[in-house]
Amino acid sequence: MKLVFNIILIFLLLIAFVPFFRRFIFHLLVGRQLIKEQERQFKAQQQQRNTNPGVKVDNVPPDQNPSSRYRGGEYVDYEEVK
Repeated sequence: MKLVFNIILIFLLLIAFVPFFRRFIFHLLVGRQLIKEQERQFKAQQQQRNTNPGVKVDNVPPDQNPSSRYRGGEYVDYEEVK
């Protein structure tokens, strides 16, 4: 029982104080899954780009009154703060 406790204690100390060992354990536990997920997302993004090339316009509003010209927006009074 004491041997198991010592092994666990050494393992925890290595994780806490040795950055190389910490990165190695992280890579074993999470790194591979993270890389696979990134590759999957990249492939999905590439497929979406390949299926929709060019510029796509969703909606073009109809011209309601061709004789009217754009006069600008509303004008708002303001005070200049010095």
